[in-house]
Amino acid sequence: MDEQISSSPSFSFGDESFSPQSRDELVRAVADALAEGRQEDVHALVVPLHYSDGARLFERLNAEQRRLLIDIMRFEFDAEILCDLDPAVREDVVACLGFADLAAAVRELDSDDAVHLVGHLNDDERERVLAALPLEDRTMITQGLSYPEYTAGRLMQRELVAVPAYWTVGQTIDYLRESPNLPEDFYDIYVVDPRHRPAGKVALNRLLRARRPVRLREILDLAVQSIAVTMDQEDVAVLFREHDLVSGPVVDRSGRLVGVITVDDVVDVIDKEAADDMLRLGGVAEPDLYRAVIGTVRSRFTWLLVNLGTAVLVSMVIGMFDGTIKQIVTLAVLMPIVASTGGNAGTQTMTVAVRALATRELTAGNALRVLGKEILVGCLNGVIFSAIIGTVTWIRFGTLEISFIIAAAMVINIVCAALAGLLVPLGFDRIKVDPAVASPVFVTAVTDVIGFFAFLSLATFLLL
Repeated sequence: MDEQISSSPSFSFGDESFSPQSRDELVRAVADALAEGRQEDVHALVVPLHYSDGARLFERLNAEQRRLLIDIMRFEFDAEILCDLDPAVREDVVACLGFADLAAAVRELDSDDAVHLVGHLNDDERERVLAALPLEDRTMITQGLSYPEYTAGRLMQRELVAVPAYWTVGQTIDYLRESPNLPEDFYDIYVVDPRHRPAGKVALNRLLRARRPVRLREILDLAVQSIAVTMDQEDVAVLFREHDLVSGPVVDRSGRLVGVITVDDVVDVIDKEAADDMLRLGGVAEPDLYRAVIGTVRSRFTWLLVNLGTAVLVSMVIGMFDGTIKQIVTLAVLMPIVASTGGNAGTQTMTVAVRALATRELTAGNALRVLGKEILVGCLNGVIFSAIIGTVTWIRFGTLEISFIIAAAMVINIVCAALAGLLVPLGFDRIKVDPAVASPVFVTAVTDVIGFFAFLSLATFLLL
């Protein structure tokens, strides 16, 4: 087995070349070693892994294999794996670890990761883990959990470097070398006033380039973007993106420096928010790849039920014109074209609108200008596609009246789809309902209802 590990180029631990194929080979190798009880081989395969690769490994194993792996790796378990696991898998791993080992793992984490992990435990688990922690760690985590979820207070880490402005570069460097309580990773040194409020920052590269006798106030960067402890994490991400920040100080209501947010945490927020929006556009509230069947059914049921209601509404609109369809069967062939094209047009506009709302690019101030643009785009696309489908219909069926009807219905539906694709997300955002979750069902319903109604009512009026 040792030869297999050393000779296989696929297990490039901690390397960018760790591909999906090599990950599959790793999972198979670990599963085989677990099944055969080869603990030393399991250690050789798992210990060198980066915590994110370790998390993917746990997600790919079944429940029994996870239990065996935890029993073998209990004293070498990387606590950061817990923060990177899918929630459903994390519940299983936490149950296998037990509260004593879970509390030990929490003590190894940075404060922001510890708050994140403990915050995702159920009430009973949280109380038992907190009770097993030292008073200092318990107080820090409890304070972090007191902030609303998805705010800067939950995202920040308490470990930071804060020094007074009258210190010299030499004093600061000596402090950094001698202090045992520095953060594991940091990029800026925050300069605070006597009330512990941030007065500026000094980047590490600037500190190292300055001479030892220079006072920090002389190399201080005053352009500090302070982050309120209650700021929503999406707003934090926007702030980091717009100002190209690497880290940002978090302040409480009195302006005192209480923590720092670093760019690695913001990247996680951006990734999570993007994934959430993508899932919600599909009517799924959260990832459920590893969730039990009943839980998955429950999470998807609500919006499927709403979709069923809108589908019934569409069928009722079609039913209003059943006499027309019976007399002119050609209409039944052409109906789906109008609704489908309008639905796609509405989805395009809605996707752009939801993203713009999430990134704060679409606001009440520019909504009218964007609406005017979308109407123009809808009109132009409607004219182009109506000309195409009208011509094809005339060639296929030889009827100018039906060609005109489908062309006119196409223009009406594409324009209305553009309006719905923008106004529906804006409306839900205005009433504080997540537009990514609610918009798809209603935009589809609007385009189907208008498409069928416009096409069949024009046919009834002009042909019968």
